[in-house]
Parts: sequence; C-alpha cells; structure tokens
Amino acid sequence: MDTLEDFDAARPRLLAIAYRMLGSASEAEDAVQETYLRWAGADREAVRVPVAWLTKVLTNVCLSSLTSARARREEYFGEWLPEPVFEGDPMLGPQETAEQRESVSFAVLTLLEKLTPQERAVFVLKESFSHSHNEIAEILDISTANSQQVFSRAKRHLADAKRTAEIDRAAAEQIIEEFLRAAASGDTDALVGMLTEDAVTIGDGGGVIHAARKPVVGAARVAKLVKGLFNPSARQLEMVGGKPDMYFSTANGGPALVVAVGERLVGVLSLAFEDGRISAIYNAVNPAKLGAFEREWGAGEHGEPLFTYK
Repeated sequence: MDTLEDFDAARPRLLAIAYRMLGSASEAEDAVQETYLRWAGADREAVRVPVAWLTKVLTNVCLSSLTSARARREEYFGEWLPEPVFEGDPMLGPQETAEQRESVSFAVLTLLEKLTPQERAVFVLKESFSHSHNEIAEILDISTANSQQVFSRAKRHLADAKRTAEIDRAAAEQIIEEFLRAAASGDTDALVGMLTEDAVTIGDGGGVIHAARKPVVGAARVAKLVKGLFNPSARQLEMVGGKPDMYFSTANGGPALVVAVGERLVGVLSLAFEDGRISAIYNAVNPAKLGAFEREWGAGEHGEPLFTYK
C-alpha cells in the first residue's frame, strides 16, 4: 500500500478515537489531519504495523490537544457540551456493543470531561476499542500495571454517574411527540409526568445563543424551562433567524430533536431516557458546534417536522 492507502484504511477508526478523546468533531478532524502529516513525513519502512503507529501518534496528538482544550473550556461561557454527530458519521465508530454505543452518548462524553487526559485516553482505548493494557501501555509509553490502575481510576470516577438507557426508536419518537404537545399547550403536569424526578437539562450556546449558564435539575424546573422554549420572545426568534421547525432525528446514536429554520440548522437537542421517561436534555445551540452535523443532516431527507412554531 502507498502512504495514502494505508492512512485511508485507518482513517475512520482514527476519527472515532479522536472524537471520543476530544468530544469535538472539528478538533477530531484536526487531530487526524495532524496525524496524516506526521505519517507522510515518517520513515514508513521502519513501521511494521501502520494502524498501530497511527493510533499511537493520534492518541498523543489528542493528549496534547486535550491539555490546551481543558484550559479553554475553563474560560468557556456557560456549560460546555460535545459537538453532536449525525447518524452514519465515521466518528461514531464501532456500535456492536452497548458499551460502544454508550461511549458516544452526550451523557458519557460530557462525563469524560471530568477525567484527566491520560484517564480519558486509557478509558477510550480500553472501553470503546478493546485494546489490551499491554497495547495501551505501548501507545502511552507507560507500564501495563499503570494502565490498569489508570483505567480503574477512570471507572471509579464514572461509576456513580447517570447513564443513558437504550430505547426503541419508535418508542422514543412517540414520547417526544407527546412531550412536544404538552410543552406547546403549556401542560406543566403532563411535562413533569414525562420527566424523571431528577431530570436535567444542559444548554450550550457558547455565549452566542441564549442558553442556561448552569444545568437545570429537577422535573418541575426542567418542565418550566421547556415551556419557556415554546413561548420564545421576539428577540430569541430574531437571534435564530425566524420561526423554527423541530424534526425527530438521531444524534450520537440516540434520539434527538433537530431545530431548523428552513434548511439552516440552529440546534440539536439530544434526549436521554430512563424507564420510559426523559432523564436528560442536552441542548446544543452554539453555531460553532453545528457545522459537521448540519452537513450530514442537510444532505438527506428530513420528513415532516414534529412541531412548527406558529
């Protein structure tokens, strides 16, 4: 194989690793491009297993990027959410197991921000890509025992966190339709009944689009916030460029609402479920984070919207 063929064969896997490591589609693309540049300039005759070499280089590029990203996110306006990824994007990576599907959910990617860069790298490589601790030790230049310790520490950090339950697509769409009807009619009791008691909503507007600066927790408080979204002010409508439609879709492998004004995407609401009720709403409306999703979503058919603002 030539240089480009070797790299192209590994590219989908590299993108999937980078996205889980960084939580950002644009930063993942940059990390993969940097890895290619290093591959193009390397002594490839000395490389016995190209995919292993590329994985090692990419992981270390991501570790460097994470160090600076953590500093940027400490100064980020409001809450930080990962960039949503549309169905079929190679960044979603392997989806054979529940653990692999969960690893790209908004819930898990948001939680991974609490780990150190090294903890995140070990967790991603072990949990999502089934690398052995011997392989991870080689990638990160640490001992096998250290890899095992770091993985255990990462698992402990995430052990008590709320996870996303898998839900049938048709069932999710039905719940969301009922939720939208209740929100549009202002039926607070119905909204609260469709939320778990400890439901949470997290908004990321990046200081560009209005979003709650802190997570809103509790069924009653989330219901109140959702009702407000369905009675937007003239200023809020002006900020998004008009009256939007809401479409049922998927983001990061789970149910989502796509909010669009015409063909222009203005938000992605990813929803998590527990026992048939909504347990979390991740509201990604920062325009800088919607480009990758919009390109993929806009290339296909959307069907009829579930809700249209009057």
